[in-house]
Amino acid sequence: MSRAEMDTLGWDSCDVILITGDAYIDHPSFGMALIGRLLEKQGFRVGIISQPDWHSAEAFRALGKPNLYFGVTAGNMDSMINRYTSDRKIRSEDAYTANAEPNKRPDRALVVYAQRAREAYPDTNIVVGSIEASLRRIAHYDYWSDKVRRSVLPDSKADLLLYGNAERALVALTHRLAAGEPIKTIRDLRGTAYMVPSGWTPADDWTVVDSTHYDTPGRVEPLPDPYETKSKETASCATEQKPPVEQPVRILSREERQAALKEQRDKIVIRLPSYEAVKEDPVLYAHASRVLHLESNSGNARALLQAHGERDVWLNPPPFPLAMDEMDGIYDVPYARAPHPSYGKARIPAWEMIRFSVNIMRGCFGGCTFCSITEHEGRIIQSRSEPSILHEIEQIRDKTKGFTGTISDLGGPTANMYRLACKDKKIEQICRRLSCVFPSICVNLNTDHSKLVQLYRKARAIPGIKKIQISSGLRYDLAVRSPEYVKELVTHHVGGLLKIAPEHSEDGPLSKMGKPGMSAYYKFKEMFERYSQEAGKEQYLIPYFIAAHPGTTDEDMLNLALWLKKNNFQIDQVQTFLPTPMAMATAMYHGRRNPLHKVSADSEVVETARAGKIRRLHKAFLRYHDPENWPILREALQRMGRSDLIGNSERHLVPRADNTGAGATGSRRFAGTCAGRAPAKPKDPKKAAGMRTPAIGRTTKKESPPVRKTGRK
Repeated sequence: MSRAEMDTLGWDSCDVILITGDAYIDHPSFGMALIGRLLEKQGFRVGIISQPDWHSAEAFRALGKPNLYFGVTAGNMDSMINRYTSDRKIRSEDAYTANAEPNKRPDRALVVYAQRAREAYPDTNIVVGSIEASLRRIAHYDYWSDKVRRSVLPDSKADLLLYGNAERALVALTHRLAAGEPIKTIRDLRGTAYMVPSGWTPADDWTVVDSTHYDTPGRVEPLPDPYETKSKETASCATEQKPPVEQPVRILSREERQAALKEQRDKIVIRLPSYEAVKEDPVLYAHASRVLHLESNSGNARALLQAHGERDVWLNPPPFPLAMDEMDGIYDVPYARAPHPSYGKARIPAWEMIRFSVNIMRGCFGGCTFCSITEHEGRIIQSRSEPSILHEIEQIRDKTKGFTGTISDLGGPTANMYRLACKDKKIEQICRRLSCVFPSICVNLNTDHSKLVQLYRKARAIPGIKKIQISSGLRYDLAVRSPEYVKELVTHHVGGLLKIAPEHSEDGPLSKMGKPGMSAYYKFKEMFERYSQEAGKEQYLIPYFIAAHPGTTDEDMLNLALWLKKNNFQIDQVQTFLPTPMAMATAMYHGRRNPLHKVSADSEVVETARAGKIRRLHKAFLRYHDPENWPILREALQRMGRSDLIGNSERHLVPRADNTGAGATGSRRFAGTCAGRAPAKPKDPKKAAGMRTPAIGRTTKKESPPVRKTGRK
């Protein structure tokens, strides 16, 4: 990170210099550490410039000119999501910065950093990557400027963009550059994108297919008449007709036919509507979003291109999933598992949250439309081996300062998709489904949780390990398929409260989210309570919800508020829907069309809460018990013809205007959040120390939970 460290190592220069918007923490949960250690393992000298001052190019010259390239990222999060709330207000803290100090990175950090690096050394290769590059690799709706923006490639002036699980491509790229190959000629790596002249293709035998033909039903051709004996086309004269040349019939095997089709498919590129077109036409934007997601399975995805003015953004197909030994190789390197010493004793909230956790897998096949995991990590689960995971737990026990015997999480994007996959690899490679679990769980999906149960048991048996908690989001619709897993989880790995995410109670919003109905929630709830009782534990489920998601009406939010009241929940902290770049729900928000189905000008219109007042109302419904929300709720209930819910008895949702003390008691209060986001910590450190888990609040002492129908408090 400094010239002094380079001198100590005897380096006169770095091969690769990584630029990041985060504080540098040498831990595999942080992208720069993972990539840096991977390249170091390949024999390259890697420098890291963390959170540089972007107001000039001087900070980007701190380590000198890299021999191969600058690798530029915004950090572990998209910089706009990191800096702004869903209400477009700037955040007061940055969890990825020393002492949570805000304003240590610019808006759209990827573009700013890449431009400054180019200014510092104009003739140096610039490679951009990370989540911000993945989510903004084509024209995308930007919630904060409320417009469709260009791909980050032309704005950053980068030579190459890496998206998705880029380790394999990054290693290959670095070795080829080290061998002297110009970066402008490296055009065959999966998971890469670059700018090309209009009309460019890798070779003359490539075919360009317009996406509007590809994803729109074509005209129906008439069936041939089996009794037709004469050609319907009349020749100009009989002498022009030539007798047909007889050819021997060759019957191809199934394997030969499939190989020929695959070879033909591999040389097809789909042309998305141009940036200029999707910028002006929300319907075309939703169409482009649908095509992009359909082309996300690395087993059958084709290349994509999108015009930006006189040039095209070319996207090679996504990378193949990493094999288990490759995953192990990435994580089994000697991380320091601590922030860089230059930060001293500074508190870095993101580090505090994950310092005792272990990432066991990548990817998610849930297909939730509001989530961007698929666009970055893909749908196919990539898991580490048991020995690799258990070894990391031992490393935490032996090397991480402050470890007291509790592993805070064994998980990843989800808690319970470890080693789950399609039953047939061939089916997986040709599958075009956007989700393996919506609208129903695919019959080809293996939902056996036995390997995860076995992992939990072996992890608990490691000497020095007192408890292992599961903090990643749980797919309860999958968990109910394995009662053994639910029992294991509830008996050994729940610290009193377990967060799950139904996201809503009504079918309309759930169908736009790609989430299961409430029947799965009730089934899991019954199993959770039964196994908790058998274990002699008092434990509670904390359901998370999203306000103002596309497809949600005022009536839907009212029904959710009534569900919360009926089930005695009071949510202390909530968030409204945040449109992230490239998510399918963002296409719904921007274009009011549903890309889960084929999109046209007359296709289904998705009602969306865009106005600030409506978004505040939907958020207020989730916090119906808060006196500050009662005026807006009274106004809405009167407008909706539901004045019967205004009153001072238990059956009413909010009290009358002349009584501000009723209607908010008798429910359990939790400092919960929506969509798995962590709530703000209490200001009183004593209260913070008394919370049952670091991410979820506890039942308040002033109000004891009422007696439930189950007979327990």
